[in-house]
Amino acid sequence: MNNILIIGAGRSSTALINYVLQKAKENQWFVTVADADPQLAEEKVDGHPNGRGTWLDVMKVNDRRELIERADVVVSLLPAHLHIEVAQDCIRLKKHLITASYVSKEMYRLGDKARERELIFMGEMGLDPGIDHMSAMQKIDDIKEMGGKLTAFRSYTGGLIAPESDDNPWHYKFTWNPRNVVLAGQGTAQYLENGKYKYIPYRRLFTKYRLVNIPGMGEYEVYANRDSLLYREVYGLSDIPNILRGTIRSRGFCDAWAALVKIGLTNGSYPILDSDKLTYHSLMEAFTSNEQGNSVKEKIAQLIRQEPDSEVMQKLEWLGLFRKKKIKIPNASPALILENLLLDKWKLKKSDKDMIIMQHEFEYKLKGKKKCLHSTLVLKGADSVDTAMSRLVGLPLGIFVRLVMQGKITTTGVNIPVMKQVYDPVLEELKDYGVEFKETEVEV
Repeated sequence: MNNILIIGAGRSSTALINYVLQKAKENQWFVTVADADPQLAEEKVDGHPNGRGTWLDVMKVNDRRELIERADVVVSLLPAHLHIEVAQDCIRLKKHLITASYVSKEMYRLGDKARERELIFMGEMGLDPGIDHMSAMQKIDDIKEMGGKLTAFRSYTGGLIAPESDDNPWHYKFTWNPRNVVLAGQGTAQYLENGKYKYIPYRRLFTKYRLVNIPGMGEYEVYANRDSLLYREVYGLSDIPNILRGTIRSRGFCDAWAALVKIGLTNGSYPILDSDKLTYHSLMEAFTSNEQGNSVKEKIAQLIRQEPDSEVMQKLEWLGLFRKKKIKIPNASPALILENLLLDKWKLKKSDKDMIIMQHEFEYKLKGKKKCLHSTLVLKGADSVDTAMSRLVGLPLGIFVRLVMQGKITTTGVNIPVMKQVYDPVLEELKDYGVEFKETEVEV
């Protein structure tokens, strides 16, 4: 195998492309980076002798298949709903496929065909999902090998802004797909607590956060991910009474985001007619009905049950939601209007550093004693391009590409990285890049 195709050159691709190009030079491989913006693809390759950037409209089937045909291993960094198009081509053309996205039901249905063709289809090979699976499974397997019985597993991850670059009242900036941030949490969160199923609908999700302490960093908020129950079987924890996966945010974020949800600004299901003629102020007024107040700001405060000068209202005002400034996007959904506003307000400055926090909590019984183990990763980026997010999404992908190219992965079909053959070498190499978990354990 000699040829690697990376589809997508967006904000999370930098570390992956740099890693794969370095290994390509060492192993005489060739890397093609394809994107709808060919200039961006060429910039990411940066003249490397073992790579090239090229144009690809992924919806042009013949162009897509022509590039896939030339490759041995394909990495898709496309939006999740487009992976299936690439996957079907990879089945047809007998190419290995690696993605960082959650594996869909449609993708899992390709498992038998992939095995029949001896193809490796690895999904969820990024940060979250990805490093979370691998680091959790490594510790779960260790505990089981010692004879321990797990009674609780909780896993939290957040893409945040580093304290030294935190200069806004939301304590947040975009380090990954803005659309996914705006739509995060939609659906119903499901998890297990003391053997009982718990369900939190989207309208209440950001009001039901919990507080967690991150060693050396302080207290953060965590809201539940959509479906924590999916991973009981995958992690070998089918009888565990407590399991929760969640997203980390800085203090004060969840209450303010809950206000945006209650107002209706995260709804992407309908267009606002003539939205380009509205101001943010008139849009906010349109969301009020029978609320009392002398101003739109006072009416919104009443709608979300906040005082007009509360911290939540200060965050909304900082975003510019009460300004008489034109929206300038025609027939846009509320979510798109909000996303466009946040793109400006939450943009990383050139020198800004992002920060990833991941923490696992394992409660288990061993030899009659109850123990609680915390395993924590904190990693900061260097600047707005060399981000921690890019590294922690891209490096696991890159390392796995190398392992496949060198014939060191034998598991075929559609999988996620929960097997020892995958997680041990990937996590070991990640240590070379400063990706290392620190552990603290106490008896309870």
